[in-house]
Amino acid sequence: MNVKPLGERVLIKVKAAEEKTSGGLIIPQASQEKTQEGTVTAIGESDKIAVKVGDNVMYDKYAGTSFKINGEDYLIIKSEEILAVIG
Repeated sequence: MNVKPLGERVLIKVKAAEEKTSGGLIIPQASQEKTQEGTVTAIGESDKIAVKVGDNVMYDKYAGTSFKINGEDYLIIKSEEILAVIG
């Protein structure tokens, strides 16, 4: 499936939640927090978008609309909901 965001929206592949703590304890899936990081996979056609495909980004916790493509989590958000580029 090919998804192309419109306007000032960005498609992000959501980073998988950590399944272990730094101490090695396994975190049950029901207790895992929603991640706020991901990789930009597509951008809309607006010139106002400050990120590019391949950037690792941090975004608002409750931003956008989430969905799955081939079992992987994706998110479409407005570009202004991106808080930082992680380098």
